[in-house]
Amino acid sequence: MISLNATGAASPVSYHLNQNNRNLQKSLTRLSSGYRINSAVDDPGGLAVSLKLSAAIRRTDAVSANVGNALSFLQSQDGVLQVASSIALRMAELATLASVDTVSTNDTALYHKEFVELQANMSDLLAEEFNGISLFAASGQTLSVVTSENGTQTAGITKADLDAVDTDIVALTGGISTVDYATTASAALEIAIQDIAELRAINGAEQSRMTFAQEILAVNRTNLEAANSRIMDVDIAEESTNFARYTILQEAGLAVLAQANTSAQSLLRLLE
Repeated sequence: MISLNATGAASPVSYHLNQNNRNLQKSLTRLSSGYRINSAVDDPGGLAVSLKLSAAIRRTDAVSANVGNALSFLQSQDGVLQVASSIALRMAELATLASVDTVSTNDTALYHKEFVELQANMSDLLAEEFNGISLFAASGQTLSVVTSENGTQTAGITKADLDAVDTDIVALTGGISTVDYATTASAALEIAIQDIAELRAINGAEQSRMTFAQEILAVNRTNLEAANSRIMDVDIAEESTNFARYTILQEAGLAVLAQANTSAQSLLRLLE
C-alpha cells in the first residue's frame, strides 16, 4: 500500500544524515588541523587541562631563557677573569725579572713601565658589563635567578669581587721601579693570583648549577609537551577510520533519502 504519509519515512533518514554530516565535518577538521580538540565543545575538560599545560610550557620557556641569560653572564664574567689572571701572571713575571740586582737600570725602567700599564689595564676590567649589568661588585653581590617553572626554586649568581684584587694591585704605587718594590710586588701578586683563581672556581661552580638547571627545564618541557600532545593531538589512524566510516554512511544516507522521496513521487504520478 502506498500512503500519503510515505514522506514521513524521509524524516528520520534526514535526521541521521545531518548528524552524520556533522560528524564527517568534525572528522575532516581534526584531520586537517591535526588536533583532536578544535573548539571547547569537542572536550571541555580536556581543553581546560591543555590550557594549563600550555601555560606551564610557556613559563618553562621563559625561565629557561632567564637561566640561559644567567649562564651567559657567568661566561662573560669568567672571560674577563681569565684576562685578569693573564694580566696578574704577566705582572708577577715582570716583578720577578726586576727583583734581582743584575738587571740593568734601563731594563728595570722598561719592566716598570709595562707593569704600570698593566695596573691600569686591571682597573679597566672593573667596568665590564653584560647587558648593562656590571660583572663585578665590591664585596661581591648575589643575583637571584628563578630556576623552576613554578617559581619555587632559585639559585644565586655572584658579581665577583674583582675590586679587592684590583685594590691590592693598585696599592703597589712603587711598581717595580726598585728591587725592594719588585720583591713586595711579587708577594702581593702571588696572593692576587690565588684570589682570582678562587673567583674563577666560584664562577665555574655557578655555571655548573645553571647548566644543570637548564637540563632539568628541558626535560620538564619535553614531558609537558608530551602530556599536552596526548590531550590535543588527533590519532591519525583512528580518525582516518572514522572519516571513512562517516563518508560511507553519508553516501548510504543520501541513497536512502532519495529512495524515501521516490515513494512520494510515485503517489503524485497516480493522482495525475
